[in-house]
Amino acid sequence: MAAYYYPVPYQRPGIASPNPKATVEIRPEASNLTQSVTRQVEEPAAPGQQTNGEVLQGRASAVDGDTIEINGTRVRFNGIDAPEYDQQCEDAKHFRYSCGWQAKTSLEKFMAKSKPLRCEFVTWDQYGRFVGNCYRADGADVAAWLVKNGLALDWPKYSHGGYASQQAVAKAAKLGLWKGFFEDPWTWRAEHAEDTQPAANQPLGIIGRQAQSQGYSCEPRRKCSQISSCAEAQWYLSNCSWGGRLDRDSDGIACETLC
Repeated sequence: MAAYYYPVPYQRPGIASPNPKATVEIRPEASNLTQSVTRQVEEPAAPGQQTNGEVLQGRASAVDGDTIEINGTRVRFNGIDAPEYDQQCEDAKHFRYSCGWQAKTSLEKFMAKSKPLRCEFVTWDQYGRFVGNCYRADGADVAAWLVKNGLALDWPKYSHGGYASQQAVAKAAKLGLWKGFFEDPWTWRAEHAEDTQPAANQPLGIIGRQAQSQGYSCEPRRKCSQISSCAEAQWYLSNCSWGGRLDRDSDGIACETLC
């Protein structure tokens, strides 16, 4: 298995270039943000740059190596890309291991050392997820730590090289992914597109943003019998840790009786 150390242009399903003219209204009851505000969606800021002031803060749990959940809201780390949860890598002796699982569990332990987590808004991705720069209570940059320890990669397409120095440290020390052989996560996803991407006929980004304006929330958990529309069901599937239970046949469509 060959190592891939240089980014290959690929549009991750999880991060899309936002529409510069789109205006979105954020309501506290829908998104758990700190204030109600109407904003203009702009080009994502590079790590460390000033954002528009929207903040999400609270107890965080890891969904995978670059995505967390705070108060029922999914947050994607800005500017980095970690192995997918079921992605396999190889160590220096070519023994395969679950690098995606390793990234997730290491992230959980790191976040637990200084709570709560604070995430500053950058943009929305096409699934309606909050994309942000996140910091522990002690000020540690979570994305920077992941890259510096070889658990995630700097993604120049979105970071503009913001984590290149941390990646150089990890590569030189052969930490994490750099101790062996791996595919860049964006390349791995492209090769496993049928397994990792949602159904093509589901406009999840639109559903996600509309859902937030309609007051959807991941808490409390719901069954299909408690859901009123296909759009609502698809939002839960894409944004909530328990959403997969709504898609019993794993075809990317939740609560099919509603769709």
